[in-house]
Amino acid sequence: MRPLLATIDLSAIRHNLAVARRCAPGRQVFAVVKANAYGHGVREVVTALHDEADGFAVASLEEAAEVRALHGTARILLLQGCFEAEEYAFAAQLQLDVVLHDACQAEQLLAQRLSRPLAVWLKLDSGMHRLGLSEAQLRDWHGRLQGAEQVAELNLLSHFACADERGHELTEQQLGDFLAVLDLDFAQRSLANSAAVLTIPAAHMDWLRPGIMLYGASPCAELSAAELGLQPAMSLTARLLAVREVAVGESVGYGATWVAERASRIGTVSCGYADGYPRHAPSGTPVLIGGQRVPLVGRVSMDMLCVDLSDLPAAQVGDEVQLWGAQLPVDEVAQAAGTIGYELLSKVTARVPRRYRS
Repeated sequence: MRPLLATIDLSAIRHNLAVARRCAPGRQVFAVVKANAYGHGVREVVTALHDEADGFAVASLEEAAEVRALHGTARILLLQGCFEAEEYAFAAQLQLDVVLHDACQAEQLLAQRLSRPLAVWLKLDSGMHRLGLSEAQLRDWHGRLQGAEQVAELNLLSHFACADERGHELTEQQLGDFLAVLDLDFAQRSLANSAAVLTIPAAHMDWLRPGIMLYGASPCAELSAAELGLQPAMSLTARLLAVREVAVGESVGYGATWVAERASRIGTVSCGYADGYPRHAPSGTPVLIGGQRVPLVGRVSMDMLCVDLSDLPAAQVGDEVQLWGAQLPVDEVAQAAGTIGYELLSKVTARVPRRYRS
């Protein structure tokens, strides 16, 4: 078996959910499990949080159906709503909470005859300008949907653009815009993503929506996961496949982009971009061997990457290599690679075996 493994600590995910609850006592929680629970395995994560979360949030009907098969009673929030008119019947069958972010979705809903009414979440575009209704549109649709036979419950939702940057002026503006429509009668309200759960108490409405924090990565630009009390859930580990000596002036990897400036000892590691490791990670990106950080060298290839072992003379073939995990935070690797922990975790591919610890 190829020596590459993603080990998922489910107790860490439960711990991180408990952190969210401690930040906002008395609120209910939609655990965000879209994108295969950010690469951690939706079946295993939903099962682990079966009695811990009040609901789950997903991006598509396919994801919702998978979660419903695992949990018969939890609320399941369809974050982008339905993409086609006929999907509302399936949403009703699955007993979903459905987001409406534009007039077309709202009109399609009102045109349906459903087996049961839906819990509806009107999405306010409070400043992110990605999806959502303007305040005027929201007020209009609130009046039209209130009491409609297709609607069991009318709720309010929005999403922060810059909650990861403490003190950003847009966050205060978005919070104000959200509060400005609370004169309308909504049954439930939700605004806080992971960063807001951890750092913006004023955003703690009826429902929290923790996502990346559940998996032990930081949602905040200036605070590490450890500083926030979060535990990493995934450790991605490989092994050294080969160790060789490279002379001064010799290159390593495709394109000969890295050239040895000293006599170097180069290790080849059993992980590449087909496994989800970022191809764009530059030389110098850290990996961990024997408790010591060593730098990536050369281009990441499909199945392998290379590291400089010159300052780790004891390293040998078969040694474990941590690409990220408990001793090497995924956020540190992501920063070196010019991306975010969300992307690295969610892109770990299906060919990487997952092993679970409870």
